[in-house]
Amino acid sequence: MTESIWIGQRRVGAGDPCFVIAEAGSNHNGSLDQAVRLVEVAARAGADAVKFQVFRADRLYPKTAGQTAYLKLDKPIHDVIADMEMPYEWLATLAERSRKLGLQFMASAFDEESVDRLDPYVEVHKIASYELAHHPLIRHIAGKGKPLILSTGTSGLDEIAEAVDVFKAGGGAQLALLQCTAAYPAPLDSLNVASVAGLRARFGVPTGLSDHSRDPVVAPVIAVGVGACIVEKHFTLSNELPGPDHAFALESNELTLMVEKIRAAEQALGCADKTVHPVELELRDFARPTLFTRRSVAAGQAFTPDNVIVLRQGRHAGGLHPRELGRVLAARSARDLGGESPITADTLA
Repeated sequence: MTESIWIGQRRVGAGDPCFVIAEAGSNHNGSLDQAVRLVEVAARAGADAVKFQVFRADRLYPKTAGQTAYLKLDKPIHDVIADMEMPYEWLATLAERSRKLGLQFMASAFDEESVDRLDPYVEVHKIASYELAHHPLIRHIAGKGKPLILSTGTSGLDEIAEAVDVFKAGGGAQLALLQCTAAYPAPLDSLNVASVAGLRARFGVPTGLSDHSRDPVVAPVIAVGVGACIVEKHFTLSNELPGPDHAFALESNELTLMVEKIRAAEQALGCADKTVHPVELELRDFARPTLFTRRSVAAGQAFTPDNVIVLRQGRHAGGLHPRELGRVLAARSARDLGGESPITADTLA
């Protein structure tokens, strides 16, 4: 596998800016106008991509699957999913609006037909956590010859490795893995953001975080700190809208805040090389430890611990570094020096 992937003209990997995916999911609530507004919110927030979900209820659950406790709804899950389906006819409109606003258009497709309908409109595919075990879907996407971002919620390393092998065997070359905790919302103590680095070390691919926590800052910023190349976060127009994914998603101002803090974290992170930063230079010189006389020293008088001291040099110049203390204490003064005078090379006799 490769240590970076290309999403259109954008390289995503170690050392590159974090690729921020604003996950609109199914928060369009069946309205194309609302979906377009979500695209516009993602663009204003400074995200790199906006992502939706493309599925068909009949390809996700049997009609007899029953209800899920987490949604706290009386409706069977098949019916809930059916209400959230995105029409394929929207894809061209949303992709074009995203392009005009400088966003990558993305969607998670959950079955092979949806992948085929989506493929003309995306530069990268995404597979959601529960589909990590959907090997036929992974093989189908691998055959498209495009990068794949694969979420890993609810899966252990052996299952992830199996999915990676399926993608490679299907001809896939560019892969990124996202740490994810599949809970909605996910408690902070369940996020295991440190595994972003562990996944990268194990599989040698770009890694990141799909964050389902409600907090807009903590996990994304930590993820950048441990080397996340991608951060994905659900967002909505309002937490008060009906539907299963609105309550835990970020509102527009929070999405903007998240992107700002990710970019600030990248600036603060810097690089692994320890160097003197230009902003330090003035104080580096002004506060530089330097050898001074503690009190007046006459010409020919020996330097001793009683008349030599280490002080910061301030606006004085040319004083000897404290590493030269042994040399100074073995010498005499070449001329009369007042108290608190810098000891320079030409004052040594």
